[in-house]
Amino acid sequence: MAGAKFMFSTGIENSYPTILLPDGTTKRVDEMEKCGHYKHWQTDFLLVKELGIEYLRYGPPYYSVHTAPGQYDWSFTDQVFNRLKELEICPIVDLCHFGVPDWMGDFQNSDFPYYFAEYAEAFAKRFPHLHLYTPINEIFIAAMFSAQYGWWNERLQSDEAFVTALKNICKANVMAMHAILNIQPDATFIQSESSEYFHAIDPAAAPLARFLNQKRFLSLDLTYGYPLNATMYEYLLSNGLTSKEYRWFTDNQVKAKCIMGNDYYVTNEHIVHPDGHTQAAGEIFGYYVITAQYYRRYRLPIMHTETNIRMPACKEWLLKQWANVHRLKHDGIPIIGFTWYSLTHQVDWDSALRNDAGVVNKLGLYDLDRKIMPVGKAYKNLIKQWKDILEEESYGLVFHNR
Repeated sequence: MAGAKFMFSTGIENSYPTILLPDGTTKRVDEMEKCGHYKHWQTDFLLVKELGIEYLRYGPPYYSVHTAPGQYDWSFTDQVFNRLKELEICPIVDLCHFGVPDWMGDFQNSDFPYYFAEYAEAFAKRFPHLHLYTPINEIFIAAMFSAQYGWWNERLQSDEAFVTALKNICKANVMAMHAILNIQPDATFIQSESSEYFHAIDPAAAPLARFLNQKRFLSLDLTYGYPLNATMYEYLLSNGLTSKEYRWFTDNQVKAKCIMGNDYYVTNEHIVHPDGHTQAAGEIFGYYVITAQYYRRYRLPIMHTETNIRMPACKEWLLKQWANVHRLKHDGIPIIGFTWYSLTHQVDWDSALRNDAGVVNKLGLYDLDRKIMPVGKAYKNLIKQWKDILEEESYGLVFHNR
């Protein structure tokens, strides 16, 4: 199919970081396993069709596909992507979602960008009909949770570790884009990233809030080759980035092939205290205001690539997020898609996957028995009501579902 259309989407939650268990051992947390996707993947794809959705944020488990340098296990990947093609569901291919193969170590490994570009090229060669990619999901969150907060993967807690993870992940992301474009020149990259904002609780906290509101942009600044201000440039250089490494990003960006994916949850806004600690603020500005800030900075087409909230607030949240998207569109910001994430309930995200407790987070379009939820019915109806209208309001962005 070809045509300019608004991209209604959902996703299969596929995070797979490693965490430290109470007994001191390390465990890989695989959300596709916890949520039953490996068992129910054929049903899951049919549920996507049942909702009237044509675009699916989806990725194979990188940690188990890339088995060694230059070696891959495509068995599951071949099955699922061939079936998506048969069903005419267009995947937005998520190649790395919060983790790397065990043999690669973690995001502190400076060889990660080269291994990952190798993988991206091999994937693009194997599936040349695919053209929408998120090479690495939520780079800012991956670096923060792994190397600043100490929750995942390398579990470090320092600015130097954060900058190392950030530069390695951003470089891997850009190198993967180039590798894919060498195989599929028509590829488009939808860079899903968490849209954050930090509110100062009082004047004493304002300097730190200003710093954090600059830091939130770093993953996209490097990916898009955006010129850094003096504060952020000095921060990166004082924590391990070299001027040569910075110039590499400005020289190798492929911003013209990108769509900015702005994720928004009720946890994305933060209250900053003078002593440095932060707490969840809830929704203060909301998706409209924060996304407009990102748009003014990068001037790229936008897709709302993730949102959800736990029951029973799901339906109200869906309508609120949709109202924000539609208002942005009518105010002239080129927003081309919307995603409720994810297709099914998730497991253990209440602890940011840090606790392997098996807690079901009731926020999906379907439950883990694959029964439709009220928000699933509401999203299906929303798509039916708005699909044809929004196709007539296209910005001229043409995607080919092949």
